[in-house]
Amino acid sequence: MPDHDRFEQAVLPHLDAAYNLARWLTRDVNDAQDVVQEACLRAMKYVGSLDGESARAWFLTIVRHAFYDWCRRNRPAELAHDDGTVIDTLVDADAIDPAEACLRGARSAALGRAIAALPLVYREVVILRELEELSYKEIARVAEIPIGTVMSRLARARALLQCSPLLQAIN
Repeated sequence: MPDHDRFEQAVLPHLDAAYNLARWLTRDVNDAQDVVQEACLRAMKYVGSLDGESARAWFLTIVRHAFYDWCRRNRPAELAHDDGTVIDTLVDADAIDPAEACLRGARSAALGRAIAALPLVYREVVILRELEELSYKEIARVAEIPIGTVMSRLARARALLQCSPLLQAIN
């Protein structure tokens, strides 16, 4: 039973982050749920190996591995499709100008489509850094790449986003 308690304390607080990462990697809501479920099973099995490191980074590493295993079984990464959903737009409740709120929504949707269109290796580091707010060191641990590679992938991803026709049309 101590492993069950440890699982609840270490993993459950990070389910939203796990789903967010899986959603962006799979680009499909249902597939993301499958990946997170598999990651939870693995985390429960190996929670005893969590030793003094960030539980969040540890669990997101498991999610990433579960995604790649799922992808190998179900579809190659280059054939992953987008189910048409984008980042939920949060507009300030006190928005004074409906036109500005509409423009923000359009920008958010365009950014979501641009991120979804990034190659997987760039998409995963952008999500881990910008949405999950992991440090470069944590991203390197999760993605199992050197910190320098994290930095170069982030720079390339940001450059691709800046040049994205999906974002250029909105600005």
